[in-house]
Amino acid sequence: MDARRTVEAVWRMESPRLIASLTRLVRDVGTAEEIAQDAFVLALEQWPRDGVPDNPGAWLTATAKHKAIDRIRRERSQQSKYTQIAVDPSAQQPSAMPAPDAVEGVEDDLLALVFVACHPVLPRESRVALTLRLVGGLRTDEIARAFLVPSATMGQRISRAKRTLSEAKVPFEVPSREELPARLSAVLEVVYLVFNEGYSATSGEDWIRRDLAAEAMRLARVLAGLLPDEPEVHGLVALTELQASRFAARLGPGGEPILLQDQDRSRWDRILLRHGNAALERAVALGRPLGPYSLQAAIAGCHARASRFEDTDWEAIVALYDALAQVAPSPVVELNRAVALLHSDGPDAALAALDAVRDDPRLARLHLYGAVRGEVLERLGRYEEAARILEDAAATAPTRRERNLLMARAAAASARTEP
Repeated sequence: MDARRTVEAVWRMESPRLIASLTRLVRDVGTAEEIAQDAFVLALEQWPRDGVPDNPGAWLTATAKHKAIDRIRRERSQQSKYTQIAVDPSAQQPSAMPAPDAVEGVEDDLLALVFVACHPVLPRESRVALTLRLVGGLRTDEIARAFLVPSATMGQRISRAKRTLSEAKVPFEVPSREELPARLSAVLEVVYLVFNEGYSATSGEDWIRRDLAAEAMRLARVLAGLLPDEPEVHGLVALTELQASRFAARLGPGGEPILLQDQDRSRWDRILLRHGNAALERAVALGRPLGPYSLQAAIAGCHARASRFEDTDWEAIVALYDALAQVAPSPVVELNRAVALLHSDGPDAALAALDAVRDDPRLARLHLYGAVRGEVLERLGRYEEAARILEDAAATAPTRRERNLLMARAAAASARTEP
């Protein structure tokens, strides 16, 4: 590996902790990232000439902290203040330190950085972008490519997010015990959104985006290491790994989607299945009521335990969806519950569940509603109606491959209406 590739690899691995450490020192995430990038540029200049250091991460950290101290010396007007920080980089203003009742054992700079990047003062799309940038170590062009927007647009979004954090004076700290549940849910939502975009893309040509899914899985594992006593963190790890275990079986030779009932389960990743089930067991072992991610992981676990689609315990899945509807009600949960009802109680029960949410405006342009309703109508022998519904669903499908799949299903249903 040449020096440049080494620098880039080290940056990807070390930049989140480096930026986190610098943010605690300079108290501004944008400034911290600039200093870290300065150290990165210096490495690109020196390492090809002088050789890669024995400990590249330590070199970057030391270089960045020296640059931070130099910047503090230049910018602080009071000699005593910058001298104190230069001598003792851990010295901080008391008001900037974590609250005394912060959760024990998790006053970790990286964890604080995660909570800053996912702060509710930022809109959802900015939280996702900033998390991938600061915690994931992705370049702006990589994030832009992942979400199919121009690099300049993504750069503006990230810059605006950092400016918002600075102007809002968001503290660099782990939330207090009382604040943690509400704040953690925003963090988990960001990771879940990234994974979902990888699992079932909402734009572009590909149905699966493995790069995004892998990054979300890595972020979830980082959180599990930092917050080992939070069951929903383990639940999210379990959910992402159990779902990702199916990737190899979800696409055909030409990249076309393969639905769950048609997948070759021998192609499911056994290592991810084992890891996902272990994470779910850890979530359950903590002895608290299961939250939305753990419940969804338990549903994925039911699928994982069935060696064939026909062996799936659909009654257990319906019960889990009933629980999920209580803790995280949404029309999408009801839609998935209708699928489970189709296989456990039959098409009449499924159609009644679909009718109950058909007027929900949040489902108006969700192609999956039409896909499920079309299947239910086919089961009831209402093929002409099913074909029409499936064609309408295809018109709102986000990817070309999903559109093709739905149009093929519509054509098959229409053919069955002919005498």
